[in-house]
Amino acid sequence: MLQFENIMLSYGTYKALTDINFIVEQGELVVLLGANGAGKTSIFMAASGVHKPSSGNIKFQGINLVGLNTASIVSSGLIHCPEGRKLFPLISVKKNLILGGYVHRADSVGIQKSLSHVFDLFPILKDKQDDPAGSLSGGQQQMLAIGRALIGRPKLLLLDEPSLGLAPLVTKQVFEVIKNINRAGTTVILAEQNAQMALSIADRGYVIENGKIVLGGTRDQLINNDSVCSAYIGT
Repeated sequence: MLQFENIMLSYGTYKALTDINFIVEQGELVVLLGANGAGKTSIFMAASGVHKPSSGNIKFQGINLVGLNTASIVSSGLIHCPEGRKLFPLISVKKNLILGGYVHRADSVGIQKSLSHVFDLFPILKDKQDDPAGSLSGGQQQMLAIGRALIGRPKLLLLDEPSLGLAPLVTKQVFEVIKNINRAGTTVILAEQNAQMALSIADRGYVIENGKIVLGGTRDQLINNDSVCSAYIGT
């Protein structure tokens, strides 16, 4: 479904990604593990068209995304839920959600259907739909960010550090929703520092260090890898 082929990405003289190659199949939940600054976000930025790779191809359902604008990539069904949520804090929860469906703005019936789906997933957002997004708690804001991404009707959802800054109980709730989104048919790539929680719901994973993929495997292979455990899980 998504294939990175020899991707190189630089910011000026800094090489953020070097020779990135991996595949995500339809229906999978794949986790990217790595420390802050390892390159996980750069992989997402390249896929979503925010930063153009200096070389290589990124193919989504057979179409090369390199060189396409972000609107075209979103319209194709690849949706990026960024680190830090990137909400509009002064406008309402409902308006934030509707903005997530901007590329589908001509389909008002479809957007209302998507809104109803998000409100079913996150009832608290329905209760607070008229409140400013900035008034929500951290966990509620993360729910809103995921909900906004879902309004875009993703075939493939990129989730960047969804547990960042959340209490353990809220993190568990958010990951349960992510698992359910995947089980409902949406392919998910999850970038996370919380390796234990991420691997608990993943099918496969890749470890990123210094802009390179240094290890890949199934969930069980990574959980039982001593290097992964010592570096990312702590046991």
